[in-house]
Amino acid sequence: MTAIVYHDDFTLHDNPYHPERAERLVSVMEYLRSMPFFDRLAQMQPEMVSEDLLLEVHTPDMVSRVKNAQGWLDPDTYVSRDSYRIARLAAGGVVGACQAVLRGEQDSVFALVRPPGHHATRDTSMGFCLFNNAAVAAQSLAKQGQRVLIFDHDVHHGNGTADIFYERRDILYQSFHLYPHFPGTGLVDEIGAGEGAGYTVNAPLSRGTGNAGVRQVMEEVMLPIARQFDPHVVIVSAGFDSHHTDTLGGLYLTVDFYGEIISRLLEVQEKIVCSLEGGYNTDVLRKGVAVEVATLLHTPVSCEDRVEDERGAGDVVQALRDTLGSYWSL
Repeated sequence: MTAIVYHDDFTLHDNPYHPERAERLVSVMEYLRSMPFFDRLAQMQPEMVSEDLLLEVHTPDMVSRVKNAQGWLDPDTYVSRDSYRIARLAAGGVVGACQAVLRGEQDSVFALVRPPGHHATRDTSMGFCLFNNAAVAAQSLAKQGQRVLIFDHDVHHGNGTADIFYERRDILYQSFHLYPHFPGTGLVDEIGAGEGAGYTVNAPLSRGTGNAGVRQVMEEVMLPIARQFDPHVVIVSAGFDSHHTDTLGGLYLTVDFYGEIISRLLEVQEKIVCSLEGGYNTDVLRKGVAVEVATLLHTPVSCEDRVEDERGAGDVVQALRDTLGSYWSL
């Protein structure tokens, strides 16, 4: 069975003039309710993550700043009256989804949570993100002896997630992203350190790279590494600003390709939890989420969406092979 995590309170963290605003999630839920598969989805209510678990990932000073701030943490990242509680609810929603999948209560879950998380580092909220939802959930699984793959398809590098697990080998982080672009991290040679060397896989892609280039990176590097890692659970940092129309992006993915990503990850591990990240074209966002949910349900849907796409990523693939070949069989 596939479930979604959602709560109306996620709309209370809001700035109507900001790209990451409540309207995004309202649009997604309206669209999902109109889909023929909606009645097949289980509904999960999130619970706030404990401060103890939050502090295993983030520093006390960072948590305190989010708890006590009003207004802006930086020029991109806002905090409203309810944001601390809602950010804990978002992280808790992804934790609960992962635990439900691990226990076998759900086969897969899409956590429709906000604010997003993948830019939040150990000690800094940034890039619209307050707490790192995927990282907190991965930590909850790792404490139970689980190997976790975090696969990030947002147009921006998930610098926070990479930072948090940079010296860990029980959590594999994989990201394709536009480069150069915010936040300026995610180069091929950022592969982890110490015991975690080889367990961070970054594919920085040039502007205009679309389905073909991402498919090449996945098939030739990321999926072979994922199969060797053999994760117990896959967490997808599901950002839809990698679509070709997104104003904050520059990659050229189509809506249906998000379903292809999920389909390929299901071949690695069927226990998948998607956690909503970016995506600022609301029409694309809601369709992208629907395509991924339908794929998790094994009832794929298709959207009319085409873009010229012939650019490969052979240079990035070769660089990744050269850099990671001593850690993985590629």
